[in-house]
Amino acid sequence: MQLFYTVRAGDSLFQIAKRWELPVETIISANQLTPPYTIYIGQQLSIPPGVNMIRVNQGDTVFKLSQFFGVPQSVIIAENQLQDPYIIEVGQLLKIPPGILFYIVQRGDTLYQLASRFNVKTRKRNRPDLIKHVNKLQSNVISPGMRLQIPYAPPGDKGLIAYTAFSEGRFDIKLYNPGDGSNVKLTNGLADNFSLPYWSNDSKKIAFVGKDKILYVINLDKKDIARIDQFTEELGVHLDWSPDSHMLVYIKDQYIIIYDVTTHQVERINQPGASDAEWFPSGEELLFQAPDLAGISQLFRIRSDGTGKQQLTRNTEGRYNNVRLSPDGTFVLYTTPGASISIIHTIELSTGRLIEIKGGPLAKNYFPEWSPDSQNIAYSATAFEDKGYFSLVRSTGRSGENDRTLAISNCFATPVTWSTDGRKISYLSGCDDQGNASEIWVVDINNPVPIQLVKGTQITALQWSSLHNSHLSKTYVNNLLKVQFNYPVDWVKVNEERYEGTDGFFQLSAITGNLTIDEVCHKEAFHQLMPYGTQPEIKKVNIQKQDACLIVPSQDQSAEMKEQSALIIKYPIPIQIDGNNYQFFIMWADRAHIEELGATLTFL
Repeated sequence: MQLFYTVRAGDSLFQIAKRWELPVETIISANQLTPPYTIYIGQQLSIPPGVNMIRVNQGDTVFKLSQFFGVPQSVIIAENQLQDPYIIEVGQLLKIPPGILFYIVQRGDTLYQLASRFNVKTRKRNRPDLIKHVNKLQSNVISPGMRLQIPYAPPGDKGLIAYTAFSEGRFDIKLYNPGDGSNVKLTNGLADNFSLPYWSNDSKKIAFVGKDKILYVINLDKKDIARIDQFTEELGVHLDWSPDSHMLVYIKDQYIIIYDVTTHQVERINQPGASDAEWFPSGEELLFQAPDLAGISQLFRIRSDGTGKQQLTRNTEGRYNNVRLSPDGTFVLYTTPGASISIIHTIELSTGRLIEIKGGPLAKNYFPEWSPDSQNIAYSATAFEDKGYFSLVRSTGRSGENDRTLAISNCFATPVTWSTDGRKISYLSGCDDQGNASEIWVVDINNPVPIQLVKGTQITALQWSSLHNSHLSKTYVNNLLKVQFNYPVDWVKVNEERYEGTDGFFQLSAITGNLTIDEVCHKEAFHQLMPYGTQPEIKKVNIQKQDACLIVPSQDQSAEMKEQSALIIKYPIPIQIDGNNYQFFIMWADRAHIEELGATLTFL
């Protein structure tokens, strides 16, 4: 649930942000504030997670801290389980939450307005139904003085997040669907606390090293799990999928191993001291780190058959760690020199140009990951060691430009992963005293509002799939309506014309009449029952060289419609059903899938 701070006399956005070490833009985005970003006394602001720990100084009391931070004494007492008479000691670490767990309804507020103001949205659509549900309201009517919890909504992004989680006494690989907020467990006790999920490029397979140091591959389409290999050490095993998603490359026993998961053939390239083997985009060459003849860490490339080895660097300093090739194959990033101090560098392969990323304040920069377009790097930077350690979730350009903090995790360091479209970064937080994370969050790099996705279980790793999670691999054929198209493999048949899944649906029909395509589209979009809201958008499109339109619902569409959109296409030749002619085909589907479904549609 979101936390709310009430503005006091003398407050400014900068002051409020500074108390919890937050970037000002996160508070602006979390509250949909507009220029000149004026705030007023009594205004309730949603405050994203920040540095919520302070070290007690001489003269501090619970009352003085309450006054300084603008948080009720009762909240500080409860968060720190203080006992009457609430004595605190110099040097003691105290939690100071940035607010209270509810919003107090003001005159003129509506559930819809609150959802809009505080980013309770899925695919940019307001979700007042979630506020209603979490507060167990019987109707949409709210009144001044009511205390409402404001939840986070599934963001609606494409792809799936695979993560390693501990529950029921064992570790497993699970999937979170940002489209609808659902979670699915893929394994039964096969993972371990060191397991890192690695998505194949077609997003149909996940590889990981699990229990007993066994390398597993999960095939999501076939719903099976294969044992591939076994290691003597569980830590430091880096896996990388080939561009065609058929082969895995990794290091084992001084060899670069190339394993074809389709044919189960294995190629071995002898390379003592090698690490971090990765595929170039061609699928014909590999990048890896290894010592040169003088024992100094260098980067090399080699053909997948073991020929054509080339040294790419002339390093004279420390070891290259966490070597990652950019998706376009033009840059390499690495960290050096080690764990206690970790600085990110990039190398432009065509010129050899070396760039040092400024990074966080303590030079503890971990888990760097390339964005899908190879232009940016996300990473975790440890900070605030005097307050018990937190990590800054940051992004930077590949040449070190625009290096900035987007969000704050309360973990010493957190793995990060980019969304399918490269607009968001997901990370871990909710760490306990032992450093175990229990939450997954996501932040938009252009609208930095941290959104909580998962909470309540120990989580050690995560990775976002590179493609849409639907895997349009099944073909739907309707001989009556004379159409066929591809649809998500996990959707199930409701009846001949309707299929549904956890993240969407489609339903089909045909329309008769002597109207033009524009008239049919307008009539459907502005039906008297307003199935698409009060202001739907009609987009002219072309499907199979036929005139068509896409009807996109407006923000005020009823939640019960499940983001229903419509695609109407003029038949090349009218079809006949029970002796009647039908000139138009219509598909209703959720907004996230309708264009994807329509793109594969053909007439029979």
